[in-house]
Amino acid sequence: MLSETKSRETAGAKRHDFYYTEEKDLHFIRPIEIIKEHPEIREYMGKNPYTFIAVTALVSLQIGIAIAIKQFSIPWWGALIAAYVLGAFLVHALFVMVHECSHNLLFKRKQLNTLAGIFANSAMFFPSSVSFQRYHLKHHAHQGIHELDADLPSFGEAEFANNTFLGKAIWLLLYPIMQTLRLPRMKEVKHVDKWVLLNFVVVVGVDVAVWFVLGPAAFLYMCASLFFSVGLHPLGARWVQEHYLTTDDIQETHSYYGPLNIVAFNVGHHNEHHDFPSVPWNRLPKVRKAGEKWYNNIAYHNSWTLLWLRFLFDKNISVYSRMLRKKKEPKVSSVNKRVPQVESV
Repeated sequence: MLSETKSRETAGAKRHDFYYTEEKDLHFIRPIEIIKEHPEIREYMGKNPYTFIAVTALVSLQIGIAIAIKQFSIPWWGALIAAYVLGAFLVHALFVMVHECSHNLLFKRKQLNTLAGIFANSAMFFPSSVSFQRYHLKHHAHQGIHELDADLPSFGEAEFANNTFLGKAIWLLLYPIMQTLRLPRMKEVKHVDKWVLLNFVVVVGVDVAVWFVLGPAAFLYMCASLFFSVGLHPLGARWVQEHYLTTDDIQETHSYYGPLNIVAFNVGHHNEHHDFPSVPWNRLPKVRKAGEKWYNNIAYHNSWTLLWLRFLFDKNISVYSRMLRKKKEPKVSSVNKRVPQVESV
């Protein structure tokens, strides 16, 4: 049960703390019920090596636009526009590819997935793929545990945003920085090793090459594409959609079923993903179809743009609108043992 309020009314202007719950993570319970009625979902689990084709295409497009900015002498303001209307979507899609690699959903060998994630990260301006892999698997295993779940904002972030339009807008704009500042509290994750260093060298090497070969405008395009892809842009609503308490019934995870899933590789199917993290992106709609009795009868979103605007203007949704718990969850959901997703790191 919730140890505080049962309504999200205090999640806004009057609230200065997160929600807390003593209930078990539903994602360790619901998939067992679903798979009892739909055992065919086990057949959807596995690898999709063709995802690497998408990774290659996205990296090529992003670097290609940077080259075009140099070739056509696009000014800095033109680079910013290009980043908002094109680069943000490409980098967001690359985030999804990094996410797939973090769950080892491309290849059988973990190292190949890690290398594919670094390659996807190479056109994203900031080195994050290897670290994301480790923190994200903790998020699945221990959702809501503040010391283990890097998806949770810090208390400082929530106080900084202060539930004002300007505060939340700046928080979204600086979201990549906010995520980085969460890492010191992750005590059970090794922050630096050879893979992290390789990730750093590859991404920073691409950034340096863009600056010296393609010029400042192209460099600005790469940088702005990152910040728009997860920040002050309708795509930034994805981070609000996934786990913020945006409905009246205190629902911890929401899916998005709108048209942008087409260019976001079905990342909106977030309940389905948390229930069955061994299912690659292209089969998540099949999971929704099989489990429609469950997924169609809980709250979900059909518009990232409307949610983005709600988050910015609605004082009933703040950075504090997240669920926390104190007890660790089991490491692996039993229905996902076929392709284990949560490992000791």
